[in-house]
Amino acid sequence: MTRTAAALAIATVLTAVAASGAAQAQKSVNIQANNAAELADLCAANPREPGADAKINFCHGYAQGALDATRRRAQEAKKFCFPPNPPPRPVVIGEFVNWVRALPEHRSQPAVDGLLNFFSERFPCK
Repeated sequence: MTRTAAALAIATVLTAVAASGAAQAQKSVNIQANNAAELADLCAANPREPGADAKINFCHGYAQGALDATRRRAQEAKKFCFPPNPPPRPVVIGEFVNWVRALPEHRSQPAVDGLLNFFSERFPCK
């Protein structure tokens, strides 16, 4: 093994070890969405703040899960209908945040109820 190859191998190992240590050094983020206010706060996380990626990803995943679960309930009447070309998810999530913050009674709803109530107001079936 040449000196260059050995140096490259050592640098690769050190980079991997440093990256592993940095990943372990990150603080865990405690995420809860018990009501619409908490979910809206997660959805509105400032991307520059620590833990924002986790909060925003949780928000989007929560919204998609709520949609999927609602769509699969055949016995439940349709409460909302998305148009053929709905707005992008981040736009709709931003609208949800504004909806929650607009009225105090929106904030205290259970998170999934608040999200689904927003969808039914924003995307009513015609």
